Formats: sequence, structure tokens, C-alpha cells
Amino acid sequence: MSKPQAKDLSHLLSAEAKSRKNSPLKSAFKYFNQPGMTFLGGGLPLSDYFPFKKITLESPSPPFANGIGAQVTDEDKTVVEVFKDKTLNDPKYKDVELSRSLQYGYTEGAPELLEYLKEHTDLIHKVPYADWDLICSVGNTESWDAVLRTFTARGDAILVEEHTFSSALEAAHAQGINTIPMAMDEEGIIPESLAKQLDQWVGDKPKLLYTICTGQNPTGSCLSADRRKAVYKLAQQHDILIIEDEPYYFLQMEPYTQNIEERSKRHVHSHEEFLQALVPSFLSLDVEGRVIRLDSVSKTIAPGSRFGWIVGQAKFLERLVRYHEVTIQVPSGFSQSALNGLFQRWGQKGYLDWLMGLRAVYTHNRDVAIDSLHKYFPKEVVQILPPVAGMFFVVQIDASKHPKFKELGESPLRVEESIYRKGLERGTLMIPGSWFKAEGQTSPPQPPTPKDPALNKYIFFRGTYAAVPMDELENGLRKFGVAVHEEFGL
Repeated sequence: MSKPQAKDLSHLLSAEAKSRKNSPLKSAFKYFNQPGMTFLGGGLPLSDYFPFKKITLESPSPPFANGIGAQVTDEDKTVVEVFKDKTLNDPKYKDVELSRSLQYGYTEGAPELLEYLKEHTDLIHKVPYADWDLICSVGNTESWDAVLRTFTARGDAILVEEHTFSSALEAAHAQGINTIPMAMDEEGIIPESLAKQLDQWVGDKPKLLYTICTGQNPTGSCLSADRRKAVYKLAQQHDILIIEDEPYYFLQMEPYTQNIEERSKRHVHSHEEFLQALVPSFLSLDVEGRVIRLDSVSKTIAPGSRFGWIVGQAKFLERLVRYHEVTIQVPSGFSQSALNGLFQRWGQKGYLDWLMGLRAVYTHNRDVAIDSLHKYFPKEVVQILPPVAGMFFVVQIDASKHPKFKELGESPLRVEESIYRKGLERGTLMIPGSWFKAEGQTSPPQPPTPKDPALNKYIFFRGTYAAVPMDELENGLRKFGVAVHEEFGL
């Protein structure tokens, strides 16, 4: 059975995006390197004068039997060697030679790397409509900025999670976009609250719903399959695009347990089990082409590679390419040659092996963090919420139990600030939850959503188990736990 075509949603493009024209210079690039063609049309420096003969990288080899963090040995390593001269590259692999990758090139990304990423996307998400595609980017932060430019204008409103990545909020604020919070609980967006919010909306409906739905930053929540289906249905009903920002998607872990025997039984044995254990993405539910997925290697390979990709319906991606032509031009050639070389040698199965290794590592690190919270934090005032995805965890604290709560004006934020400072004095930095809070308003304002007053007394701090060795993680949480004990006189 053939897949349907994406729905025409071009009315959701911004005026800026609609006005962008094809670059005539970029359109001529298709003739570059064409046999028999003398290309004198572009400002392309001769690759003879690129001072790099080759790049060489070494990585562990699939299936990473000794773990993904094991020392690379001569007996168990993958060597990526990419030359400037195409004829010197190993014909077994689809390498992107340096004479091409370091040149002004395809704004969409190198064809070989695009092909690999499309296979990967189809393997993971099985996109249910026909005319989807992907383009390369400089990571999800740049992708988000490009999406905002393409679909919104100053004064527009967009939906964001009640607590979300502060840089994503700042990118929107700088463009004059109102970020309207959606209610959340420990499992992420609450579809029933969102439905009521949209039904009662005052003024022009939002075009975009921005979500970090797996391993959410900062809360660590993971939106269930049922909730994703409900949110997607609301997006259809209210004609909204879902921007699925998913750098943590493959950092999904085994459920937390304090039972050591149960932990020993947790294991994903095969690629099939791994894929089945992944929560369905919004992209995998999208039958209309109203999901734009932002993907990245920042959390699976290395953030400094500054490489990602955007998946969506082809008509939207064409507009994003027009924007990239006059901004980033093309992702880093070094990154494209290196990552493509690695992926071509690992293959799709090898990359899955790597991702399965990450699952095991993050499950262990999460366990160490949550065990430490149970060990060092006062249970009289804290609530511990073990995450099932991502690299963050939160500690929720009842501010009303602070001995100086009345003296601090019964302000949870002042309690939060006091705890933050005490944590710094003790030598551990955790991020206050208020730093991630979205507080935008529609104009005119919507009717307020009633909230349980008891919930207003809670604050939270965000930590990560990804940034330091495990002994340092435990010691850091011990010190912050001391700070919380001292603050509450426990």
C-alpha cells in the first residue's frame, strides 16, 4: 500500500519564508564537477591549496563488546581515513573527499551522508507519508532558529513546555515571539490541559508547538505514546505544527529500581528489542507532514561536531534550504567527512550497537545519581523523580517547609535562591528550575488556568549525570544534600 502525500500546509509559512527566492548562484552549483564542464561561475578556491592531505580518526569497532567507553586497541578499532584526493579513498566506502567537503558545497549536506541519515530515519521512525526528506544543519540550536525564521514573525505566539530549554526561549524572545507555556506534570505535556487551553485561546492561534518530548530539558520527563497521539490529534484539530526537538531521543533508559537483583536482569539484547523499546516519535505518527523533527549527534557522538539534521515534508525543507543558503551556507566539511566516514564504516547496525551501548551507560549513571539522592537528601522535604530518558534529573523541594519561609515573604523563589547559594558554598552547582520557566502571555491574555495552590510551594533543581565521573557525581550530590539539610535545619 502506497503512502499518502503530505498535506499542503504552506499557509503556515512566515512572510519572510514565502518571500525567499532561489539563489541563482546556488542553482549553478549542480554543474560543479560535472564531466566535461569547465566551471568558472563560482568563487571556489582551487582545492590544491587546501593544506589538508587527509584526516585520520580512530574509534572502537562495533559491536563494542568491551563497552563504548573502553580504551581503543589496535585489535579492536575502526580507522577512518579520508583523503583530499578522491582516488586515494577506499572504494568500499562512500567517503566524502576533502577536496569536496572543504569546498563550498551542497547546502542540504553531502549526498552520501544524507543517504545514510535517510536510511537511519526510515529504520527508526518509518515515516508514514511519502514526500518526507531531510537536510543537514549545524545542530539543533541552529535548526530551531531556522524553524522560527521560517514559520513565525514578530508578535506571533508559540506553545512551549512550562519549563523548557532556556536557550530555545531566548532564541524566540530575540525574534519578538511570545512563548506560551503548556501545563506539565512528571510525564510531560498534559493533553487534557492543552485541549482546554487551545479551546479557550484568545486571539490568533499559535502556529508552532515546540517540545523536547524525550528526556525533556530540564525536567527529564518522557512523553508516553498515548500522550503523543493525543497531542498530535490536537495539532491536527487546531492546525499547528509540532517541532520535535530530540537530541536525547536515544538516551532512553531502563526503568529505575533500587533492587540490585532486578537491575542485574535489565538488558536489551538485540537491535529489534532496542528499537521496540523506543517510545514512538511524533514523526512516526505524522500522516500529514505537520511534524518537523530536529535531530543531532550532539548527545550521541560529540557536541563539538556541530552537526544535526532536520526532518519534515519536502516543501518545508526547500524553504529552510533557502534560509540556510544565506546563513550557514553549508555544515562543516570536516564534520561531514568525519561523521560520514564513521557511519559508513560502522553501518546502520554498528550505529545501533553504539546507541545500545549509550543506553547501558546512561542507565548506570542515572542509577548512581538517583541512589545518591536517596542516600544524601532529606526525604522530609524532597521528592525524587527518576528519569527514564535524557541526561538530566530533578530534585523537587517543598519550599514551604523552609524554617525562614515566612521571613522570606513566603516566596518559593527566594527559598530557591537561598538553596542555590548554599549549594555553591558547599561546592556543587545545580541549576534552579525557575531559570527554565516559560511565562509568555497572549495578547489579550487567556483566561488563567486554575492551579492547585499546594503545587505553588514546590521548587526544583536540575542536575546531570552525564558531565562528570561517577565518584565525582556522588560526592557532588553529597555536598548539595548537605546544603539542603543545612537550609532546612535538618
